[in-house]
Amino acid sequence: VQLQASGGGLVRPGGSLRLSCVVSGFTLDRPAIGWFRQAPGKEREAVSCLSTWNDITHYSNFAKNRFTISSDKAKNTVYLEMNNLRPEDTAVYYCATDLGLTSSYGLCHSRPPKWGQGTQVTVSS
Repeated sequence: VQLQASGGGLVRPGGSLRLSCVVSGFTLDRPAIGWFRQAPGKEREAVSCLSTWNDITHYSNFAKNRFTISSDKAKNTVYLEMNNLRPEDTAVYYCATDLGLTSSYGLCHSRPPKWGQGTQVTVSS
């Protein structure tokens, strides 16, 4: 099981980025998968999770109406579209999954066992 995140970078406040997480070793037809982030000096927190079983999504409050999680099963890829970015969104973003969990809410409120490497997102003028 591998997860490979990419798409981070430097963006100005109000800008947009799309993160990608390419997965291998499993298919996107059952487990929940999500995005988490960790800012310097802060604990890792959930951003958004998706159930690839029933396509139900869950967002943390700060991500609602700004971020969108989606998947392309044919490409084994999960995306996080981030709009109207703020300096406080600066963090390392990780994708993660629990192959035994189908609930997006459950994944976002757990510590998933499988993680990809992070991708840095910096929001600064």
